[in-house]
Amino acid sequence: MTSLSGHARSHRIQEIERLMQMRKKKNPWKMQLKISIWEWTVAFAKFLKTTFDILGSFILLIFFSPLFLVTAILIYITDPGPVFYVANRVGLNGAHFGFIKFRSMYVNAEQRKEQLLTQNESEDGVIFKMKNDPRITPVGRFLRRFSIDELPQLINVLKGDMSLVGPRPPLPEEVQQYTLQQRKRLHVKPGITCLWQIKGRSEIPFQQQVQLDLQYIRSQGIFKDLIILLKTIPAVITGKGAY
Repeated sequence: MTSLSGHARSHRIQEIERLMQMRKKKNPWKMQLKISIWEWTVAFAKFLKTTFDILGSFILLIFFSPLFLVTAILIYITDPGPVFYVANRVGLNGAHFGFIKFRSMYVNAEQRKEQLLTQNESEDGVIFKMKNDPRITPVGRFLRRFSIDELPQLINVLKGDMSLVGPRPPLPEEVQQYTLQQRKRLHVKPGITCLWQIKGRSEIPFQQQVQLDLQYIRSQGIFKDLIILLKTIPAVITGKGAY
């Protein structure tokens, strides 16, 4: 009886080991299938976002073309010089690109910046913000209040440098001061609008801006982009936090 019981136990152990071996052999296929599904999902989501960005920016450029013309004329009348301001910004994975805006400052604004660094109102010191910046033209102040100066970035979106929604693109000198955590903002394309743009814009401290950007990156999607874009409209109209 004992021998039979021992034999049965030994057979059961062998059967368990056999089943475990079979499972091990099957697991690589299951794992590969899961990886393939995940890669396909990511690729499809990226395709949807890219398509949405291209179509959206193209339609908006046509829609706002009369406003582009009027803005260009007003900028030149106020302070003769280039209508557009192209700055070097940092985009996806640290790549640099030409960031296009309507010029809202006087032509010599960059030279005057050094004289104003001690008046930086940004709590974190990484970015430069000044509510009553004397370098901004009267027309430029209006453009900034309603974010009209940002409209040329639709060209950046059409070119593929930016997205409609994503973290705002930083300056190279700002990125040099980033921590490893803050550099995670560069894991996606920068955007024209983002979470902190609809929650207070420049009034939000830099570290909180980073947290909101990382929150967006973790949960980004087409529907979330649509919601942010829709919420950007009242944020622009009220002009809260814009300077």
